[in-house]
Amino acid sequence: MVDINLLRENPEKYKASTQAKGVDPKFVDQVLGLDARRRELLKKVEEVRAKRNEIAREGKPRSAEASRGKEIKEELKNLEPELKEVEQKYDRVLRQIPNPAASDVVVGKDDTENEILRKEDEVSKFEFNVKDHLELGEALGIIDVERAVKVSGARFYYLKGDGVRLEMAIVQFAMEKLSEQGFTLVIPPVLIKREMMAGMGYLEHGGEEDMYVLDKDGLVLVGTSEQSIGPMHSGEVLNLKNGPIRYMGYSPCFRREAGTYGKDTRGILRVHQFDKVEMFSFTKQEDSEQEHEFLRELEEKFLQELGLPYQVVKQCTGDLGAPAARKYDLEAWIPSQNKYRELTSTSNCTDFQSRGLNIKYQEGGETKYVHMLNGTAFAIGRTIIAILENYQQEDGGITVPEVLRKWMGKDKITK
Repeated sequence: MVDINLLRENPEKYKASTQAKGVDPKFVDQVLGLDARRRELLKKVEEVRAKRNEIAREGKPRSAEASRGKEIKEELKNLEPELKEVEQKYDRVLRQIPNPAASDVVVGKDDTENEILRKEDEVSKFEFNVKDHLELGEALGIIDVERAVKVSGARFYYLKGDGVRLEMAIVQFAMEKLSEQGFTLVIPPVLIKREMMAGMGYLEHGGEEDMYVLDKDGLVLVGTSEQSIGPMHSGEVLNLKNGPIRYMGYSPCFRREAGTYGKDTRGILRVHQFDKVEMFSFTKQEDSEQEHEFLRELEEKFLQELGLPYQVVKQCTGDLGAPAARKYDLEAWIPSQNKYRELTSTSNCTDFQSRGLNIKYQEGGETKYVHMLNGTAFAIGRTIIAILENYQQEDGGITVPEVLRKWMGKDKITK
């Protein structure tokens, strides 16, 4: 959530930044009104409690003490429930206000106005008619959508044989590279409490509509492992004297893909369940800009080592989402579609999530909210799509990227 002190100081700035992210700026005025009432009630409650304590210290006659105590009890009986109700409304509305975008982020309405920073490598060219990943995968016996539909419904798939080996090779590659960079490996829980997801800032503005929520248990299936890694340190004061704390999480992820009916229905590009390798960093406030560039550079190195053509995109305000102040997308070239598609992303969420989760670090004699950042090392399904299509051969086989061969145990996937 945003810093209420900064919002009080410059409400017009927050109205503009909220509107730039496609959110109604009315929430700013609403939260200021609730904040004023909350502080007013809190002051009254504290004054009444102070009177109660004063009477108790003075030890007045029993009858007078009982009479005044009864009055105070009645006052608190009226004030405290109202304060609680106002605080709940205040918290709910404050969470509606998104993290302001960084000053270098372009103001735009949606992904059509994102900023393309540069393209890397020549796009793949073929002297034969290219096939898409599903045709290739089915012919090789490594992707089975038809049986997954029978068992689970649309937007699910089985990965089989060398498809599984390819996923494990990608994960091993990520583990090796990120371990060298000091990341701690984590396999996180994929069910988290609603309050933890709320602290991460993903429930508002339709976010809950794209999640699988288990109301009976008060739990939510994660859409990315960052959502369970971020809350690991909720309520803690971290030691960041030796630099950022970094995690690499590997887990299945679940998304309802609400609002995407009829979009990318073929193959495994947009599915309800997929595996992902995620990077996550907790940093000091002054280190988060540098950490964000570090995560982006890592993502680029991974795609470069895999030999995949890609472009770097910086999201505009309207595509940014509530928690992020800045976000880069890396989009890989998909030959069958003749265009780039998002493969990885990295976001700097500054202190927006740490305020919701109360995660701080010690700096001199004070504690400050940490900055929290996330970055996709590999969205496995989409990485497999990019490899199959960019490394396809005329005979239908797939050349295995050189950096993955030691884990695959072969240099080509064939029937």
